[in-house]
Amino acid sequence: MSGKVYLIGAGPGDPGLLTLRGKEILERADVVVYDRLVSPAILGMCNAKAKMVDVGKMPQHHKVKQSEINKLLVQFAGEYPAGIVARLKGGDPFVFGRGGEEALELVAAGVEFEVVPGITSAISVPAYAGIPVSHRGIATSFHIITGHERDVIASEQGERGNLSLDFETLAHCPGTLIFLMGIANMDFIAKRLMECGKDPKTPLAFIEKGTTPHQRTVMATLETAGKTIVRENVTAPAITIMGGVVELGKSLAWKKNLPLSGKRLVVTRAAKQASGITARLTALGAEVIETPMIETRTLECSSNFADLANFDILAFTSTNGVESFFSQLFAAGYDVRVLAGKKIASVGKITEKKLLEYGIRCDYVPEDHTGKGLGKLLASLDVDDARVLLLQGNLADDTLLRLLPRATRWVVYETLPVSELPEWKREAVASADAVVFASTSAVENFVKVMPQSTEGATEPRISFCIGSMTKSAACRCGFETVTSDETTMDSLVKKIVEYYSR
Repeated sequence: MSGKVYLIGAGPGDPGLLTLRGKEILERADVVVYDRLVSPAILGMCNAKAKMVDVGKMPQHHKVKQSEINKLLVQFAGEYPAGIVARLKGGDPFVFGRGGEEALELVAAGVEFEVVPGITSAISVPAYAGIPVSHRGIATSFHIITGHERDVIASEQGERGNLSLDFETLAHCPGTLIFLMGIANMDFIAKRLMECGKDPKTPLAFIEKGTTPHQRTVMATLETAGKTIVRENVTAPAITIMGGVVELGKSLAWKKNLPLSGKRLVVTRAAKQASGITARLTALGAEVIETPMIETRTLECSSNFADLANFDILAFTSTNGVESFFSQLFAAGYDVRVLAGKKIASVGKITEKKLLEYGIRCDYVPEDHTGKGLGKLLASLDVDDARVLLLQGNLADDTLLRLLPRATRWVVYETLPVSELPEWKREAVASADAVVFASTSAVENFVKVMPQSTEGATEPRISFCIGSMTKSAACRCGFETVTSDETTMDSLVKKIVEYYSR
């Protein structure tokens, strides 16, 4: 018995381009063997309990040799009988991804495998730069070529051996030419193509770090290719696209026009709450690294739900409190009818919106979306002997109880801090442009788990905060803070866009 190996294409970088099949397998994987070019956001989709193995390759430096990777896949399949081993590769496994070599090794070892295709950078990266690889009247075919063959490198060094690239044919090909992994050899390739008759004025584009926040397009021509690479310091990973379609990129480049294009943002909300803001920020061009700083767990109420009859007002101070309360209510065999006749209070608009998902409209929402604001509002109500029930978490302070001394508190959930981050995530977070905080506990725990720089600061330094209490916590921890005008995700996203549009 051995596990099954999945050769998964992660796509070019944008996590939104990972296939649904790939995501499904990663969420169940026991082992994930991944490459350098795989986006941190995609790694964040992997099963939290999976063994993560970095075999990433850098130009001129192979972290783990391909032959060793092949053996690792067989080894892990044996170590995890009936398990899932995910081999996560940038782009598509079978487009210059050496997936065929890995598959042959698995066949020889009798290991079952499946190929999950990925979106190749040869097509997707030009698309993100506004360059269609084919276009009526300009190019009716496109050709994907490796620029990293050993023979090409040998020829660049002056060893005129047998070349695997047919430059004569390529030079007279009317279609679009797309070279992958060829930046180091592109000066030589361009010269050979011109020697074989290709027009020196052929438009050319180098697209660096395609579909990621750091995507950059550098235009040139065949005759200026080598000088342009040096002058503009074009570095891998990058693809080279040649042909008339390149000119279309001057008017069709859409990615760079998104307001958050080029920004990497860390979202620290709990995983089940992060998807909403992640989708908004991603649609605006940002790369989002979901990095929950706290985990919440529903607790069993110490009181019987029949005791709800003793209260007139139910006050919710967080979305976690709402979800935990109703989870317990339904599990106990009750439904929302038990709340008939009661007034409902919410600390702010986000919690109010969560209550509405359960069909509950709020009667009281303070203008000041804090515990203090809620306490003052309820204390000011002209309701004699109103009995108030506070639905809170274990870390809630006593602000509401001080303002409402006759209130009763039920602790319906507990908050647990995340104790550590894997190395790949710490590196991704440290290189981010900013971090998004929605609670004081997230701020405090972020500082604990992220290592400080040599200057004693935690990176990144810019924070976007919801609410004055979160802002205060971030300021105390030395962050530059930007706070939303309202305690809503829409307001926070608007503030982030405004900040980067200055």
